[in-house]
Amino acid sequence: MERDCVFCQIANHMAPAQIIYEDEKVVCFLDHDPINVGHVLVVPVKHYLDADELPESTACAIMRLSARIAGAIKEIFHPDGYSIMQDGGVFNDIGHYHMHVFPRYVGDGFHWAYRDDVLEYNASDTAAQIRSALKGYENAPKM
Repeated sequence: MERDCVFCQIANHMAPAQIIYEDEKVVCFLDHDPINVGHVLVVPVKHYLDADELPESTACAIMRLSARIAGAIKEIFHPDGYSIMQDGGVFNDIGHYHMHVFPRYVGDGFHWAYRDDVLEYNASDTAAQIRSALKGYENAPKM
């Protein structure tokens, strides 16, 4: 546990939150600044920053709960859709891995900002670089 990490504090019941689920690996609670009502954070109990640091069992638990929460959101709020997302590195504003799951509605204002300059790259080279970095990973395509 990182003493000054608010998500570690929540996971250890040392800070307030509207917890909706918890077990030995994961705690889920309502976001204090939601995109839409029903915005849930899925957080590992142990402190990690990025997805690539998570043990596989914790990553699987996070994904399973994200899917179950999405189903609950659909049942309760009847949204037009939902988003499941996570930011890593410097874009992780808390410093503790967390997955967002939230209902989406047409016109809710949440969107990706696409950039035209990103379209000007060699997709084949980029795919080859990533495939190479995945060598040895059991499910990586052999090309």
